[in-house]
Amino acid sequence: MSKLFKTSETISNLNILPKPTLREDYEKIEFVNCSFTDISNLNFISCLFKNCNLSNCKVNNAKLQGIEFIDCKLLGVNFYQAKDFAFEVYFEKCLLDYASFDSKKLNKSEFKSCKMHEINFTNADLSKASFIDCDLYEAAFSKTNLSGVDFTSSSNFAI
Repeated sequence: MSKLFKTSETISNLNILPKPTLREDYEKIEFVNCSFTDISNLNFISCLFKNCNLSNCKVNNAKLQGIEFIDCKLLGVNFYQAKDFAFEVYFEKCLLDYASFDSKKLNKSEFKSCKMHEINFTNADLSKASFIDCDLYEAAFSKTNLSGVDFTSSSNFAI
C-alpha cells in the first residue's frame, strides 16, 4: 500500500498527546519518535506514524483514515474501539502483539513484516487483506472473513 503522501507538517519527539488537546483534527501529519497513551475522539487523516509507541493507547471513537504505521509499537491496542467509518490502516515492521481488531472491516489492508502474537481478528472482515512476512503466533481468526487473504509468506498461524 504505502500511499505515501506529501505530509504538510512533521511532529517529532512528542511524548503523549496532551488531553484535552486544543486540536482535534490531524491531516497529512508525520509523527516521528512520538509516544501516545490516548488518542480518543481525535481525527487522523492521511497521517504517518514512524517509530512511535502507541502501546495500550486508547483509541475510543478515534478516526483513523489512510493511516500508515511504520516501525511502531502498538501492543494491546483495541482498534475495534476506533470509528468504523473510513477506517483504513497500513502496518509495516510493527509490533502488534495482543492488539484487537474484533469485528473491524479491514478488507484490502496490508500488514508487512509485523509481529502479531495473540492478535484478535474475531468477526473481522479481512477480505483481500495481505499479510507479508508476518508472525501470527496464536492469532485469533474466529468467524473472520478471510476470502482472498494472502498469507503465503507469513508464519505461525492456524485457521
